Amino acid sequence: MSFCVLIPARLASTRLPRKVLLDVGGVPMIEQVRRRALESGAAQVVVAADHPEVVDCIRSYGGEALLTAAEHVCGTERLAEAARLLGLADDAVIVNLQGDEPGMTPALLHATAQLLLDHPQRQMATAAVPVTHWDDLADPHVVKLALDADGCAQYFSRAPMPWDRSHFPLSSGQTLPQTPGIWWRHLGLYAYRNAFLQDYAVWPASPLELIESLEQMRALERGVQIAVYCAAEAPAAGVDTAADLDRVRALFP
Repeated sequence: MSFCVLIPARLASTRLPRKVLLDVGGVPMIEQVRRRALESGAAQVVVAADHPEVVDCIRSYGGEALLTAAEHVCGTERLAEAARLLGLADDAVIVNLQGDEPGMTPALLHATAQLLLDHPQRQMATAAVPVTHWDDLADPHVVKLALDADGCAQYFSRAPMPWDRSHFPLSSGQTLPQTPGIWWRHLGLYAYRNAFLQDYAVWPASPLELIESLEQMRALERGVQIAVYCAAEAPAAGVDTAADLDRVRALFP
């Protein structure tokens, strides 16, 4: 089996207007993202856009793009529509790559998809990297996860977890106790089987999802196993602000 990468892209971004079309390394950001996906070994890479301008941009570079409904409230809904428009099989493995992540590592895309290719019984996968410092563990913008013995997610949270009651809390800048494989930072990268994606996109928001403001809790609360690929280090962060854009542009001189 192979996998495909679908890239949800909104032109109407709020914090950085029209960011997917801003220049990164001489081409629009969304084209840089598409190139990372092509380097992953995916059999198909498609941008799912909310505006014809984005579709036209991708097609001008010879890429594949679809126009999806502007009303979608999240990327998952947009991907589900794109998968239907493409007529993907129920068992197709789909990687969700955000349209504002030109620094994504192609190997990470491949490895996350491979978790589903290697484990046919699993429906969803994601990725994580180690947390090594207290400041990251305590930061609510850094999403943490706990793993079970099978390498699947037990819980995601914005709070510091798991809590080491013998040592926590630590002071700012302190390194976490040397216990490998305990503290993990979640990366916003997902892979799904198409049949599961179609169900997941229409499930109502769950109580823990609303409390934590974490969409993946919707799957956990329904008993879905989320396989986790544990990478050694994180790719460059995505672009939300003008400062992020400057940082990312430095990666593409």
